[in-house]
Amino acid sequence: MTISESDSSRFVTVKEGDADLRIHYNDLGNGAETVVMLHGSGPGASGWANFNRNIEPMVEAGYRVLLIDCPGWGKSDSIVNSGSRSDLNARTLKGVIDALNIDRIHILGNSMGGHSAVAFALTYPEAIGKLVLMGGGTGGMSLFAPMPTEGLKLLNGLYRDPTLENLKRFNDVFVFDASVLTEELLQARLANMLNRKDHLENFLKSLELNPRQFPDFGPRLPTITAETLIVWGRQDRVVPMDGGLRLVAGIPNSQLHIFNQCGHWAQWEHADRFNRLVADFLRP
Repeated sequence: MTISESDSSRFVTVKEGDADLRIHYNDLGNGAETVVMLHGSGPGASGWANFNRNIEPMVEAGYRVLLIDCPGWGKSDSIVNSGSRSDLNARTLKGVIDALNIDRIHILGNSMGGHSAVAFALTYPEAIGKLVLMGGGTGGMSLFAPMPTEGLKLLNGLYRDPTLENLKRFNDVFVFDASVLTEELLQARLANMLNRKDHLENFLKSLELNPRQFPDFGPRLPTITAETLIVWGRQDRVVPMDGGLRLVAGIPNSQLHIFNQCGHWAQWEHADRFNRLVADFLRP
């Protein structure tokens, strides 16, 4: 099996208000059921960068896999957003699957992607199969960690000053063991950031217009009927673990799995066990 970023690269245009957004995605596999992977909000993030360790196992399990670059990330169009970023991403995802004639999807969402997956499930419940939420999904304040967390402070600092030094400083708290992040990976992420300075600038403009890009969905979680797997890192210093506890308390048909010695990137830090866990969960 050949898993290629370039060969699977696609674009589709979706409506956002009166504007047209050119959205990039990767399309792999040809299964009857579709798994969508939604990345987090870190500068230089993309569907492929966040999930390259998870694609092949899902394709081999018999799924069609879509990696979506949200507006303002990867190869998708940039945007200044003054409302809920999660609802914007949910509308974008609905536009993509409508254009591809896909009626129902499973979603794996990491951080911002998890919050966007919840927004999608709340707005389009008829289009959701199962949800997998990693390090995000509800928003709101942590009961135990000072807010904003040290990880979020470093992330916003990286947006303002995208240097290799600041990227390494952020990654020191982003994952449990930063030594596993190779120089090649760091240089690739830095290149992604610097290649799209419009993404960085528009994210900061969006924060100025609305500092709360990710609203608290906590009161609405009990209306989600989709079967949900929540995955968290015990040492997550970006979004504290009590976010996972609030999700499992709020979503009726949910379960929580906690990885020890794990930061904010469970699908990458513990890829093999994560992939087996998700494949078992998605299996009918």
